[in-house]
Amino acid sequence: MTASSERNRHALTLVGLTIALAAAIIVGVAFGAVSLPPGEVLGAVSRSLSGHGSTLADALVVDLRLPRVLLAALVGASLALAGVLYQALFKNPLADPYILGVSSGAGLGATLSLSLLGTSYLARAAGVPLGAFAGALLTMLLVVRLASRRGRLDPTSLLLAGIAISYTLSAVTSFVLVFDRESMTSVVYWMMGGLGNRSWGHVTTLGAMLAAGSMVPLLFHRELDLMLLGDERAGQLGVAVERFKLLALGSASLVVAGAVSVSGLIGFVGLMTPHMVRLVVGPRHRLLLPASALAGAIVLVVADLLARIVLAPVEIPVGIVTALAGGPFFVWLLVRKERSR
Repeated sequence: MTASSERNRHALTLVGLTIALAAAIIVGVAFGAVSLPPGEVLGAVSRSLSGHGSTLADALVVDLRLPRVLLAALVGASLALAGVLYQALFKNPLADPYILGVSSGAGLGATLSLSLLGTSYLARAAGVPLGAFAGALLTMLLVVRLASRRGRLDPTSLLLAGIAISYTLSAVTSFVLVFDRESMTSVVYWMMGGLGNRSWGHVTTLGAMLAAGSMVPLLFHRELDLMLLGDERAGQLGVAVERFKLLALGSASLVVAGAVSVSGLIGFVGLMTPHMVRLVVGPRHRLLLPASALAGAIVLVVADLLARIVLAPVEIPVGIVTALAGGPFFVWLLVRKERSR
């Protein structure tokens, strides 16, 4: 395959995923407990942009459904991007924010912020994202430390350490909630993963965190490709391995923290999506990173739509939907890995 045809294939892949995401967003906004024609959705957005939106349908679309669906897309993109980074850095196909305990660490950080700072607007807007980021980063560093043997990461130890830390932090989070009974119900529901009652402020916050966290991996995709060859070989080819690992881990922790701070704990998106995309586009991160982000956005928009319509008007936490899909996928990965040995 020539370089020109490869670039065309990459462009077509990204354009196709972008169109699929746009369609998923329109469908996600149109359907729910009250369904609207897709044309009405586009009309409501158009009227809002021109300053003439005033009907009940306009308010439903612009103030309620559109920020929720866009937030689902940003959360899915964040988790998928983090999954790609963890799988490349640790050379472990089972690495993802949920399994490695990073989501649990971010959840504990966010819970502590809510308990200590209260539920004021400032606490939710600044304290929760900062607490989630600190929890995610410290958890990732702890898991890496536990799984390191003489400066090298053991994939099996990494997986076991992540699961152990995840359970421990979940228990600590529950312990904190025992002493903060007033917020227990809302926090427990939040930990199941959900996107209800979210606003444009949440979209702006997560959008900024995703933009900041994606800069390093997108600019240094070549270094990620080289990391797949092993730390020693990557160092021989000019990668400052330890510094790059810290930058990439910081980026991954930032986007995970942003996702967790607005949506709670949503598992398996970061595990499933990179694998599905890798089967189509291959392992090169120049295309894998943006394609996985777009695919992750599609996955979570669809999952959130299912959470809203399956038992409407009762809403299922979206984390339950992704777990129902991700559990069997995780088992399939384990079986596939064992057979490949």
